[in-house]
Amino acid sequence: NRFAHKECIKLKIGQIQLEDRRALVCVNGDTFQEIEVNSLRDLIIGNPASIQFKDSQAFASVQYEWLPPTTDPGKIICIGRNYAEHARESGSDIPEIPVVFNKFSSALTSHLGQVVLPEISEEVDFEAELVIVIAREGRNIPREKALDYVFGVTCGNDISARDWQKGRPGGQWLLGKTFDTFAPLGPTIVTIDEINDVQDLGISLTLNGETMQSSNTSHMIFPVDFLISHLSKFCTLEPGDLIFTGTPEGVGAARTPPVFLKPGDELSIKIDGCDDLTHGVVAADQVN
Repeated sequence: NRFAHKECIKLKIGQIQLEDRRALVCVNGDTFQEIEVNSLRDLIIGNPASIQFKDSQAFASVQYEWLPPTTDPGKIICIGRNYAEHARESGSDIPEIPVVFNKFSSALTSHLGQVVLPEISEEVDFEAELVIVIAREGRNIPREKALDYVFGVTCGNDISARDWQKGRPGGQWLLGKTFDTFAPLGPTIVTIDEINDVQDLGISLTLNGETMQSSNTSHMIFPVDFLISHLSKFCTLEPGDLIFTGTPEGVGAARTPPVFLKPGDELSIKIDGCDDLTHGVVAADQVN
């Protein structure tokens, strides 16, 4: 059931807001083609031969805003401490099994969007991450077949309120990770066929032009195929589900002095083969 429309699979899948509608699009440089489906999930599970594409248009010829490439994933599963150096800088042991938490879909925000700093947090941090998009339903997936369940990859930022994640009774990982806008995603999903090796991708994050994180997915403790197989032992993975695969070292909380986000900051995430994800930061009282 993997999506295999060759005209589209060479392109990247995004979602934009036009004047009168939102549209799922195939992106090719400065142009796009609208895809006549209702959602990314419909695209993934649909019959490629039946999918209709509108004529190519130039981005410069329309008024548009980027949206997250998916806005209604069934699950957003996140992996903590999946790079050894990040675990060490956080003062944690190297995990023996994946550390798993989740975000809600209301945390998603777009390329060129804004992360909103909550009034109840003063320690909001950044985490550049490779995000996996699941292609088809699977339970108890063998590791050797796990990559067959990947539709594509994209850039993500696991924004984290450290004073909630670690500074509240019990360690409030869920609440600290899933404030609205705490999951920037996109701008496009690159189909897995266009990625030579998901475990050999450079990943970096800049804050106001300064490089804060720079690593490679080869340094993951638990590779993508292992994560998919492991997670599928606990829950059925479904088309359109997202897996944030963990962040490398360099996060703000581990620095001396710590570097937390403030209004006016701009972050940009680069992952080999993906379009760059850039977004700003605003205070809660700046949001209409």
